[in-house]
Amino acid sequence: MKIAVLADIHGNIHALDAALAAAERLQPDQIIINGDIVNAVPNSNAVVDRVRQSDCLVTRGNHEFYYLNYGTAHDVPDSHDHERWGQLHWLVDHLTPEHGRYLATLPDDLTLVYPGTQLLRVAHGSPGHHRWGFYENQPRSEVLQFIGTVAQSTLVSAHTHVQLDRIISSNGSGEASFFATPHANHSPAPARRWHIINSGSVGMPLNSDVRAQFVLLESTSAASVWGGWKATHQRVAYDRRPALASFHSSGMIDQGGVISTLFYWEIVTAEREITLFFQWAEQHYPHQPSLMNDAFAAYVAATGRDQYIRQRDPLYEN
Repeated sequence: MKIAVLADIHGNIHALDAALAAAERLQPDQIIINGDIVNAVPNSNAVVDRVRQSDCLVTRGNHEFYYLNYGTAHDVPDSHDHERWGQLHWLVDHLTPEHGRYLATLPDDLTLVYPGTQLLRVAHGSPGHHRWGFYENQPRSEVLQFIGTVAQSTLVSAHTHVQLDRIISSNGSGEASFFATPHANHSPAPARRWHIINSGSVGMPLNSDVRAQFVLLESTSAASVWGGWKATHQRVAYDRRPALASFHSSGMIDQGGVISTLFYWEIVTAEREITLFFQWAEQHYPHQPSLMNDAFAAYVAATGRDQYIRQRDPLYEN
């Protein structure tokens, strides 16, 4: 049994097309799209169309909830603040109601039971927590807090936009157990053990590699890989220039302001541009969180990050 898992497309239809073509060449029995289909790049409607036309299994991620919860009692705090949430306002204005209704029907996670394989759990973040995912160098106690109730031995996650393939145990054997290779033999068996796989991001990777990223899972014996699923990470080059150009032609970067600009930068660098900015702003604007435009202008002036971006932007290549 072979399953391709794609996630964190974020409206990037160009990356999705490249990843789907690469996945289909691998001839999987099933393709799963694990949340964050929309938002960030201006082609969310095209992405939803492509997903709906496929036979992929699909889950919701936190960006689907940003859209679905907008204007409700479950909305993010201060969502009316245009400086902070102009990107979301653009999405609400442009995503078609039909596509919004489709997002509302999606499950939050999946438990897959294929004949002859071990159970497989798929969630955008962790089950019940779509905004909480896994990454390298994460404290073991933090990971266990969110997976301790997961009954399945293999959990496929996304959300953090970085690829991961690790074993973690609940036997108190220390932090190093989270970083064990999934292909090593472990004896004696711990009280509980999970194989955690992060597929990475198709549309906006954040591991300094700009290629569209996903994972291929192949069923195998638990003796060779704990949980019975072998993960092979995939990375696919694609032309980012149409995606970057669409930020300007769609009007998103004008309406979305700082956040849209930072999303653009993340397509350029595959680095955590939003995190870098907010870390800087917390140091220099700790008591003025609403002054995002002023803080961003000061950030650019102090760091020269805009020049760093321009030097790497394929739209400015000669």
